[in-house]
Amino acid sequence: MRTNYDVIIIGSGIVGSLTARYLSAYDINILVVEKESDVGMNTSSANSAIIHSGYDPAPNTLKAAMNSLGNRLWHTLAPELGIAFKESGSYVVAIGAGELPVLRGLYERGIANSIPGLKIINKAEFLTREPLINPDVSGALWAPTAAVIDPFGAVLAAAENAVVNGAEYLFETEFTGFISGGDKITGIKTTRGDFSCKWVVNSAGIHSGEIAKKAGTRKDFIITPRKGSYLVFDPVKLSINNVLFPVPTDKGKGTLVSTTTHGNVMIGPNNEPCENMDDSATTRAGVEEVLKGAKKLVPSIDQKNVIAMYAGIRASGNAGRDFVIDIPVEIKGLVNLCGIESPGFASAPAIALKVVELLKSAGFELKEKPGWIPVRKPAPHLHTLSLKERAELTAKNPAYGRIVCRCEEITEGEIIDAMRSPVPARTYDGIKRRTWLGTGRCQGSFDMPRVIQIMAREMGIPETEVTKKGGGSEIVFRKTKEVPAR
Repeated sequence: MRTNYDVIIIGSGIVGSLTARYLSAYDINILVVEKESDVGMNTSSANSAIIHSGYDPAPNTLKAAMNSLGNRLWHTLAPELGIAFKESGSYVVAIGAGELPVLRGLYERGIANSIPGLKIINKAEFLTREPLINPDVSGALWAPTAAVIDPFGAVLAAAENAVVNGAEYLFETEFTGFISGGDKITGIKTTRGDFSCKWVVNSAGIHSGEIAKKAGTRKDFIITPRKGSYLVFDPVKLSINNVLFPVPTDKGKGTLVSTTTHGNVMIGPNNEPCENMDDSATTRAGVEEVLKGAKKLVPSIDQKNVIAMYAGIRASGNAGRDFVIDIPVEIKGLVNLCGIESPGFASAPAIALKVVELLKSAGFELKEKPGWIPVRKPAPHLHTLSLKERAELTAKNPAYGRIVCRCEEITEGEIIDAMRSPVPARTYDGIKRRTWLGTGRCQGSFDMPRVIQIMAREMGIPETEVTKKGGGSEIVFRKTKEVPAR
């Protein structure tokens, strides 16, 4: 592996991976370093999965500009990269007459941000659109350009497209410090050695503030981690047509009730203080708070129909609560992307293009690469195909005819595809995120033994070395018949 690059990106979340994807259109060498075992394992895959329309950010801020442009870009970028994307629109729902005036303020802010199609609808009209809503609804703000997305699928698509176009990813590699000469960064130190470069892009999410300080920049910038819990429901038991937000408060956007690209209903998040930036465990108090908030919008929500729960950490910054996207004056060779909280996912394509603009304006030569491939074709998913398409696919490769996950109809062929992709899965959770196996009612209890066998075979390792999410998370320790005699 080479040790000298033009650009090194720290962090493989949605912003880092889209930055790699857009930069891969140029004739440069790119390395993405990631401390986890896969792309997008933190905030980018544990969020509300919504492409916000852009009415919420304060006008004339980076958040407003990036959200508005990012939303427009996603509507063409998602199909280009084969990302699951549903143009659902969204509603901010006022419950009771006291909340109704808030909608007018959001509407006016949206108009100031040039968000198209905004409309305040009355109670009667909204009840026809979402019959499960609280009957005390007094009105709603309709934002037609909002959408829902598969967040991990989006990160993976961007990363795979970047790799196909020449970018490199290095996992389980933690940034430890900068290498500098005079007033310029010339490389980075990591747990897997030193790498030299011309530019570093700090896209480390919740850790971006720490990294900025190591470069001697943004010394007063503080990221306060906030934990948000989410609950996912059995699609057979609960169905919602749209994205439903409560009216926002000074604590944030509140607990939403949302459809997803996979057909489930998801609720969340809450807003818990979190001292440990790596603590993504759900808490009883957090789950109860989420349920209480969601029932304000949809009273019929029943906890017994929850099939999964998780939590994500948000990188709330103190820079006037705006994004930090800049080349610092203190040292050359660095782009800081800090405090990229909500609507960070919606803003990600615009942020990535902003990085390209900043590099060009700083005099970094970016020559377009001939033969750049902007389109990514995703691997086939059996449950999305017609019976004719399934038969044709299985005739070519019988592995697509062997169902491993019954709940989600995931086949052996899809598991193998996930392990042979440009950014290959090397853990059970990696396959789960790529294929959606183990996410149904049984939560993997049926498929896991077979998946472990397939993984061991494909990687040429013993089954005891197969991990759930990387080193130290081995799933099995021995075969039952290998129990030592007493």
